[in-house]
Amino acid sequence: MSVRAGIVVTGTEVLTGRVRDLNGPWLADRLLEFGVELAHITICGDRPADILAQLRFLAAEGVDLIVTSGGLGPTADDVTVATVAEFCGRELLLDPELEERIADILRRMIQRRTTSSTAVDFEAVLAANRKQAMVPVGAEILEPVGTAPGVVVPGTPTVVVLPGPPRELQPMWARAVATAAVQQATAGRTTYRQETIRMFGLPESGLAETLRIGEQSIAGFERMEITTCLRRGELEIVTRYEPDDVDVYAGLVGLLRDHHAREMFSTDGALIDDQVAALLSGRTIATAESCTAGMIAARLTDRAGSSAYVAGGVVSYSNEAKSDLLGVDAALIAEHGAVSEPVAEAMAAGALRRFGADTAIATTGIAGPGGGSAEKPVGTVCFSVALGDGTTTTRTLLLPGSRSDVRERSTTVAMHMLARALSGGDGD
Repeated sequence: MSVRAGIVVTGTEVLTGRVRDLNGPWLADRLLEFGVELAHITICGDRPADILAQLRFLAAEGVDLIVTSGGLGPTADDVTVATVAEFCGRELLLDPELEERIADILRRMIQRRTTSSTAVDFEAVLAANRKQAMVPVGAEILEPVGTAPGVVVPGTPTVVVLPGPPRELQPMWARAVATAAVQQATAGRTTYRQETIRMFGLPESGLAETLRIGEQSIAGFERMEITTCLRRGELEIVTRYEPDDVDVYAGLVGLLRDHHAREMFSTDGALIDDQVAALLSGRTIATAESCTAGMIAARLTDRAGSSAYVAGGVVSYSNEAKSDLLGVDAALIAEHGAVSEPVAEAMAAGALRRFGADTAIATTGIAGPGGGSAEKPVGTVCFSVALGDGTTTTRTLLLPGSRSDVRERSTTVAMHMLARALSGGDGD
């Protein structure tokens, strides 16, 4: 790649970790998709001197493009535009047309939120937001998604200034890359294709060995950029390559399929959640959760339209809840323990009955850090998938990690068991 970029994420709340940075990783992916090499991501507080230092650092590194996020609001600590203007040597002027567009947005917001019993001093609100209409001379304005417009300042490097909230930044990115200044700054970029393969149940060491085989057996393998990441218990394999190397990538897919067909569940980037949602079309599902405490239900309902197939769920943490809400026999719990396959199966069956569903998933386990024993150590989790036709798939796993790790991995296991059961597999 011959075009390089840097990202400056601003905000003391991000610097201190009170707010997790979502913009840096998202912008990094978009830049790579755009054919631009990412040189640096920096995070700094809201002080103008700190922001200016980051801009100067990236310029000294020879980047062609700088993208900033945050600091475009109306408050005193929103100083990114003014600092970028100083960095670029451009005067900051009020844009009357932009001010009026912001005023229209504010009027609509106030009308939605104001009741007859409240009064709002619109002029005071407008005055507080006037700084958002201050624009560096020669900059191109990016229409606001919220109230904060972005700007693109041409030069060497060209600077793209975007708002902090991801819901505002992400739609604005497409407008930014379409500007003449960004197109000119990135004219030498290479357009890459990017594909994502996802696997489950394969250790990273196993994948690494297969990739070593690929290095020896696939001509042109070295021209692909392969990044692997373990995410929520799944392996994500992202490959970037030039369009002329489509056959090389096809060789990689074939190699992975030959060695790991069972573990490979997605070759088009689709998430297991997407696949489960599709498999549940025309069905209804209920959840019965102990150690995951509603996390499976949360993932099932994370997609729009999930009300068509999610009937409901029960969080049955206590033994009494398992009996009272799901009809699990107290004698069964006494005999086998709450964390056991018979209890997991009874929970799934109870969820089917209670919600009149044709699919159910149940979890019961020991997330830790306490509560384990020699027979059932921390991380022991029992899963059961029950279908309306009487098919039941049950398994017990010992999952590693902290309490949050065990709960999150349990949720991922449950989603994969659902996918395999619903697609006619064995659920393992």
